[in-house]
Amino acid sequence: MKVVLEHLTKIFPSRNKKDKNAEVIAVNDFNLEIPDGKLIGLLGPSGCGKSTTLFMISGLQAPTGGKIYFGDDDVTKLAPENRGIGLVFQNYALYPHMTVQQNILFPLQNLKGENRLSKEEMLNRANEVAKLVQIDEYMNRKPSELSGGQQQRVAIARALVKMPRVLLLDEPLSNLDARLRLQTREEIRRIQRDTGITTIFVTHDQEEAMSISDFIVVMKLGVIMQTGKPQWVYDDPANLFVAKFLGAPPINMFTGKVQDGVLYLGEEGVLEVPGVEDQEVFVGIRPEGFISNPEGRLSCKVTGIDVMGRDISVVSKHENSINPLVRSIISADEIKNVSGEIARFDLKPHKVFLFHKDTEARIHFGDQIAAHEEMVAAMAAEGQGYVVHEGPLPREQDDKEKENRASEQPKGPFAKLKSRLGKKNKPAAAEAPAAPEASAEAPAEKAEDAPVPEERDGETK
Repeated sequence: MKVVLEHLTKIFPSRNKKDKNAEVIAVNDFNLEIPDGKLIGLLGPSGCGKSTTLFMISGLQAPTGGKIYFGDDDVTKLAPENRGIGLVFQNYALYPHMTVQQNILFPLQNLKGENRLSKEEMLNRANEVAKLVQIDEYMNRKPSELSGGQQQRVAIARALVKMPRVLLLDEPLSNLDARLRLQTREEIRRIQRDTGITTIFVTHDQEEAMSISDFIVVMKLGVIMQTGKPQWVYDDPANLFVAKFLGAPPINMFTGKVQDGVLYLGEEGVLEVPGVEDQEVFVGIRPEGFISNPEGRLSCKVTGIDVMGRDISVVSKHENSINPLVRSIISADEIKNVSGEIARFDLKPHKVFLFHKDTEARIHFGDQIAAHEEMVAAMAAEGQGYVVHEGPLPREQDDKEKENRASEQPKGPFAKLKSRLGKKNKPAAAEAPAAPEASAEAPAEKAEDAPVPEERDGETK
C-alpha cells in the first residue's frame, strides 16, 4: 500500500495563557511518498516530530493541516480502527492477564460485520503469524513469562494478525538490550520482506535505521532534512546536520578555508577542491577517510591508538578540530606508519565534505558533483524524489522570536518578588567586605585614646 503525505502539519497550541503565540510546530509542511511494500525509517533526534508523524498516519493524532492517503483513499479524517493499520508501541502494550494466544487473537475478536471471522479462522490466522515471528512455542504463556525480545514479537504478531495495509513501528527496539536489539531488528526486516507490508519504522538510532530500511527520512525540528537510500545519504549528506547525525564513530568536523582551489586546515593545504570559490567552510571527514602516510599533507598530534582487530583507530588532536578528538580509522597493516607524537595523513576526496559557513549547505567539488547527479538520477528512476531542506528551519526562527518576546515581557509579581528576595538574601561579602569579628584577645586601647580622668578638689574621680 502506497502512503502519501501532502503538506502534513501538526501544531500544538500554547499552554501559556499570557502568550498565545507560544505554540509548537511539531511537524512542518511534511511532503513524502512511501512506495508500496517498502520499509521506511523515520530518523532523527528527540523532538524532531517523527513519532508525531507516525501517530498522524495511524489516526491517533489529528493533523492541523495537510492530507494523508493510503493508495488513492484519503484517510485524513478516518478513525484509526478503519484505516487498516497495525501499530507496535515502544513499550509493547501487551495485556498482562492474557496469554500470548489471547493477546494475538484480541484484535480479531473485535472485528465486526462482514469482517468478522469464525473461531477456527481466527485460530488459524493467529497460529500463522505466531510461526512467522517464531513464538508459536509460547502461545500458552503470559507476557511476564517471556523475555523482552519475545514480548516484542508478540506485539508485532498482534499487529500483523489483522493483515494491515500499513505497519507502523514506534521505536520498537529501545527497551531491549544490545544483543536482543540486533536480533529483533533482523527479525523485523525478515518479517517485512516475507509479508510485503508497507512499514514505517521510527527510531533515533541511526544504526538501526540504516541497517533495515529501504530508504530513510532524516528529520530535524519537524522538517525533512534529506531522504534516500541509507548508503546514499551517508555517502552524500545534503547539509551539516545530516553529516553529523549519521555515522559511528561520528564524522570529524573542522573549520577550514578554501583558497585557490586548495582546502586548508590551519596552515596546511590538505586537499585540492576544484570548482569551489575562496571562502571559509566547515569541513567534515569520515573516520575512514584518512590514509596513513609518513609524508601526508595533514598532521595530527597523537593521543592514543585503539586496536579493533582488522582496523586501528588513531585518536589525535588538531588545532582546527571542532570535536575534542579526531578519530582516524586505518588498516591494521598501516600501523607501522604511525609512530611518535605526530601522525600524518592524506585524505580520500569522496570522504571529505565541505559545508557553507553560514547556511551549512553542502558544497560539492570535483568528482563529487558527477556522483551527486548520478544519485539523484538513480532515485528518480526508482520513483523516489530527492527531498532535501535548504535554508533556515522555521522552528528555529520561531524559537528565537519566542525568546525575544519572553525577554521583552514585563516581569510578573512573583518574578519581581523572587528577584528582591535574591538580593536580600545575598551574603554581605558579595556587596562589601565583612567587618572583622571582635576577638577575645584584641589589643588594649592606646593610652592617648583612653578617656582622661576628671580632677576635682585634689581628688581624682
